[in-house]
Amino acid sequence: MATAAVLAPRDVPTTLNYYAPVNEETPYQYAYQDFPADKPRTNVTSDPHPAVVHDARGREAEFSLDKNGFQFVTWPSREKTFDDEERIQKEYYPEVEEILKKVAGVKRVFIFDHTLSPNPEEGKPGPEHRGPVEAVHIDQTYEASVNRVRYHLPADADRLLAGRVRIINVWRPIHHAAAHKPLAVSDWRFLDESKDLVPVRLIYPHREGSTYSVRYNPDHKWYYLADQTPDEVTLIKCYDSETDRARLTPHSAFLDAGAPKDAPHRESIEVRALVFDAE
Repeated sequence: MATAAVLAPRDVPTTLNYYAPVNEETPYQYAYQDFPADKPRTNVTSDPHPAVVHDARGREAEFSLDKNGFQFVTWPSREKTFDDEERIQKEYYPEVEEILKKVAGVKRVFIFDHTLSPNPEEGKPGPEHRGPVEAVHIDQTYEASVNRVRYHLPADADRLLAGRVRIINVWRPIHHAAAHKPLAVSDWRFLDESKDLVPVRLIYPHREGSTYSVRYNPDHKWYYLADQTPDEVTLIKCYDSETDRARLTPHSAFLDAGAPKDAPHRESIEVRALVFDAE
């Protein structure tokens, strides 16, 4: 008689939304509001699959950016409110630079944007404010990552691209622990790079980038940090020019049905940065 797998106390059975196409057209998504009226915003939809997201609490030291594609770091922030865009850039961005230089060992950091997930009851619209993304994805394709260097740093691009280049996101809960829809990250070592990654055109008004959606693979292994607090950050690798180590990590928000019903909605900030081993 088969026995059910025994879950650790905070391992979470859930459903993750993988890639599914709507039609035969190349996958795309418009990244702005006034997209063409004769086209849907995207031709990518969801393929839901059950998954278990394993709790890394107490095992944080086992995971690293170069081995797994993600890392958990305790780093309290001096910023507490995250309610002013100018202050975030002037006060919090330098903290993120410090984290990346200390933990990832980089010499140069260029932060190109950030997104806030506020309490949905506050109803703050805009590109810097969005709800948790409940779809398995990576923010940049390999090609788009290189193009970002040329787009943001054209004068130094050739020199910087001759060395190691990474894109690392720094994700932090704000105001309270992340109970509802926490962040799950997938271990690079169990990703089939040639089969699982689906490039999706990301169309802006003035340029085009691309992200990866991810096909379902039962071999994927997922982790999160239970009750992650504002003093803890998750580093998410979205690109690495080096090919002999973890190059990226799929990630997604997920539903934790066991979270306390009266816990506040998840609020978080995610800062995205190009980082370089050269100055």
